[in-house]
Amino acid sequence: MSVWVTEEVVRWSLRFCSRTSQVMQRGLLATASPRDTAPIWGPRPSQTCLHVGSVRSARFYSQGAAHNEGSGGKKPASSSSLSDKSLSVVTAPGQKPAKSPFFDHLQRCGSPTDVLDLTCRYAPTVRQVSNCLTHMWTSTKKMTEEQRRCELQLMFEHPEFDKLLQMALKEVGVMRGEDVAYTLLSMVNLGVPQSSRVVQTFLRVCQDKLNEFDEKSLSILASCLEHMESSPNVGALKEGMRLVVEARLPRIKHVMSLQTMMRMLGKDAPMNLKRKLERKALSMSDQFSLPNAQHMISTMAAMGFYSKPLLDVCSNKIIENVHGIPFNRLFAVLLSCRELHYRNLDLLTCISDYVTSTLELWTNKQMILFLSVFENLAFSPAPLMETFVEKVIARPDDLTLKDLLCVLKVYSSLNYDLQQHRQPFLDGLTQVLESYLPKMSGFGLLKAVFHLGLLGHFPSAPLEQLLHNSTVEQLNTTTSKPSQNRMFQTIDLCLRLDRPRLPRPLTVPPSLLGDPTHCPPSVNQWLSQCLQSVMEDQADSMLQEAVMVENFYLIDAVITKPLSNQTPVPEATSEGEALSPAESSQRFAVIYAPTSAFCYRTSNPRGSLAVKLRHLKILGYNPVLVLEQELQSVSEEKRTEFLRGQIYPEHHRSDTQPQMEQLQS
Repeated sequence: MSVWVTEEVVRWSLRFCSRTSQVMQRGLLATASPRDTAPIWGPRPSQTCLHVGSVRSARFYSQGAAHNEGSGGKKPASSSSLSDKSLSVVTAPGQKPAKSPFFDHLQRCGSPTDVLDLTCRYAPTVRQVSNCLTHMWTSTKKMTEEQRRCELQLMFEHPEFDKLLQMALKEVGVMRGEDVAYTLLSMVNLGVPQSSRVVQTFLRVCQDKLNEFDEKSLSILASCLEHMESSPNVGALKEGMRLVVEARLPRIKHVMSLQTMMRMLGKDAPMNLKRKLERKALSMSDQFSLPNAQHMISTMAAMGFYSKPLLDVCSNKIIENVHGIPFNRLFAVLLSCRELHYRNLDLLTCISDYVTSTLELWTNKQMILFLSVFENLAFSPAPLMETFVEKVIARPDDLTLKDLLCVLKVYSSLNYDLQQHRQPFLDGLTQVLESYLPKMSGFGLLKAVFHLGLLGHFPSAPLEQLLHNSTVEQLNTTTSKPSQNRMFQTIDLCLRLDRPRLPRPLTVPPSLLGDPTHCPPSVNQWLSQCLQSVMEDQADSMLQEAVMVENFYLIDAVITKPLSNQTPVPEATSEGEALSPAESSQRFAVIYAPTSAFCYRTSNPRGSLAVKLRHLKILGYNPVLVLEQELQSVSEEKRTEFLRGQIYPEHHRSDTQPQMEQLQS
């Protein structure tokens, strides 16, 4: 299909979309003429309702090196910003602002009201209207949130603001495509209501001129549409943008433009278009700068699109240049990886090692955020966790209540081995927890005690407050949640099986345990077949499948075998019942564990599985873990030999165990 035919399709599509929305928009677009003196952007927002976040940063293609992608800042890494130079009042190549006194004065304006005061003294031209609104937006980006809120309130109350928008509305038809896009972006980011007549008119003009927009103008428009609320005109323009981007994709030359358009298309883009964008991005990967690599990962997260080749390219770029990347950008990369379920061991290790080696650069809060997102990715950064343990032992009182709950969750979930630091670390956390007890909610206290229980630590004061009548009544009045019941069931098991030394015996009230209902137990078919094969020549042993222990832990299979030189084990009375322990026998608890139950790329079980194994050992079982990967990646013969070697080492083939251990690593 030729470019001319494609553009005709786009033009007719836009025309159709526009007509379908005319009836809905006529009230907005025809309520007043440009010459009317009433505000064309809706009622002036009051100081109390003006949202401090109405000014957003945007990111789009800017020629030359004006856009400093690598500069760090205090903005969140998930939003990128335009440099002052890329938003200069002079956007056309070769234009010299020094020839116009208006541009000289505009550059010296430090707030939106300064710009509006300037328009009282100089009547801006068509091009200068766009420059004024753009500079007004740019000036607010350097302010604190409180300053921005006050300045925007003054801007909306300034009599010249409505006149400037009237002028923009009157001249929009003769503006260049780039100026139309810049003006729309500036108005939206300044907080002009998106349903207002002026914004909706600019959206309609963008539809009409869309085929005339160059790559830069499309990128500016895309950055604006990405954050706009849904409306018929926005929907029509996005659909037109999708057609234009798809048609012009081979001609896009700048990575930043491509990324901005990808973000605008978002998760609703068709999969075939996402694949085309992926191929285009891979073809431009040799142009990726470090910021390009960072933003490409967050862009894929915004699109909900997982591309391992593209993610690997970006990860390698970050690994090569990790030193000097500010916190916000590193954290945004990790959040995007979590959203995409993408785990690259080299990338995670590189970031954690960098944070550990530059400990003095990071605050407590930043380190805890790093640890939290690593825990979300099931990645255990041992050096970083050890370093943070030492920091907590030295100054435990630096932790806020929120920090404390996060630290407990991370260390219990990742089942980190505290080694010689165990007692001082847990004592420090307990000291902080007890200081916050008077102000803690019942559910917050429950989470803290639960995570301490996973770590095998049972301080009496938090336990007593949790099980006090007032806290029990508070938790009973709230809607019972499965997660709350499960935490109490785990605490109950810990008190009964771990038997901590407490000043007085404590028990969990039955009302907090919920109904002990469980899904019908099932056993993995491959595991069952392997176990049956193992037991074929073991007449003195007994196999039970789907055994429930303590009405809480499901064991896929229990194999009971006599000790050496002992009599055979008698048959069980009924299937599914747990056998009572006997001094003359051994019980092996075979547990089928998914990969998610272990820390990433390790055989270290995570919190829930770790406490299950601890309790089964207390009950006299010898746990045998069978990883999901083991059953799926090797032959039935090797699976059978592995299980036989774990349960009957006297029949173990020497060449099997190393193979299975290699799979676990």
